[in-house]
Amino acid sequence: MIVGDALQRMDNRIALVTGATRGIGRAVAMAYAKAGAQVVLVGRTQGALTEVDDDIRKATGRSAALVTLNLKHGDKIDALGPNLYMRFGRIDVLAACAGILGTLTPLGHLSTDVWNDVMEINLNANMRLIRTLGPLLEKSEAGRAIFVTSGAAQARNAYWGPYAVSKAALDALVKTYACEVANTNVRANLLSPGPIRTAMRAKAFPGEDEMTLKTPDDIAPTFIRLADPSLRENGRIYDFKSECWLS
Repeated sequence: MIVGDALQRMDNRIALVTGATRGIGRAVAMAYAKAGAQVVLVGRTQGALTEVDDDIRKATGRSAALVTLNLKHGDKIDALGPNLYMRFGRIDVLAACAGILGTLTPLGHLSTDVWNDVMEINLNANMRLIRTLGPLLEKSEAGRAIFVTSGAAQARNAYWGPYAVSKAALDALVKTYACEVANTNVRANLLSPGPIRTAMRAKAFPGEDEMTLKTPDDIAPTFIRLADPSLRENGRIYDFKSECWLS
């Protein structure tokens, strides 16, 4: 279990959330805003970002900062850090929730475009986020970086090649980053959600009864706890389903 039963407040914390327009990312953005954070929403379309911002305004009376960004555009990610530094001077929390499934197919049938797209979003974009936002997290008194992994990284299931490989590589990436910031105020961890009622899950398991699954709102409080300044875990994977640290 993560230490602390009551949800921590995030007043005066600046939290950037990728994939903020739907699914887990949207739920996390809403939860952070309700906990008092200044939220920076990152998503592909202005319209979808505006809808989330409208919901945040209704719930909190405050607005979010909106960043329209396709995570396949690496140069745009690289510019994110300098732009946010000019506006905020720091970032306290990075919740990297964006991800894609790709195509479930034998490796021999896999197109290069699908492979590249999955790697760009699930792996390369997160490397760039670490590179551009790392200095801003280090300016926080307690920088916290949270990345979404998957049990698929270790499951070795047939047909899940691009997704599984991208998540296994993400695990290695984040654990490496955690080692590099071990002597700073930054802590970087991974969260494995398990079965959650999202569009990605429905695409992967079309015959599944989604009403048996936890929702994005159910997991959002865990992102708040992983963002708390008191958390000392670093370079580890937290499994939401079992509520324990796996490594």
